[in-house]
Amino acid sequence: MTELTFFLDNEDDTIAVGQKLARHVQAPLTLYLTGDLGAGKTTLSRGLIQGLGHKGAVKSPTYTLVEPYELEGVEVYHFDLYRLNDPEELEFMGIRDYFTDKSLCIVEWPDKGEGLLPAADVHMHLSYQNSGREIRIEALSEPGEKLLKAIK
Repeated sequence: MTELTFFLDNEDDTIAVGQKLARHVQAPLTLYLTGDLGAGKTTLSRGLIQGLGHKGAVKSPTYTLVEPYELEGVEVYHFDLYRLNDPEELEFMGIRDYFTDKSLCIVEWPDKGEGLLPAADVHMHLSYQNSGREIRIEALSEPGEKLLKAIK
């Protein structure tokens, strides 16, 4: 298992890590993002999604649960499960249909969907460190290992 850690001084550093990931991600891939409220999960997602070519805003799908992005060569699904009351809600929305060979799935608050989500290829944990943040990126599969080696 490979693991990388980066210290993030500010929002720009968080976006830069997302953009760095974007240069190397290949579908299919499932990314889990965990950390306290405000730790930078959506900011990291924005850097990644815009780094893949999305022009425009990347908003948190807190109320919609998922925000789709059709980009060249990849379908990106950004999930935010923070407000999920019952994992069974994911069954009603057809959660399995999002995880395909062409999709990059970014899941914030994956613990809320435990038991219904596919395993992560990469788990990114953001935490507060003094005046900044720290991101610990852990590879959990062969595609995850490949991604971490590429961004090292």
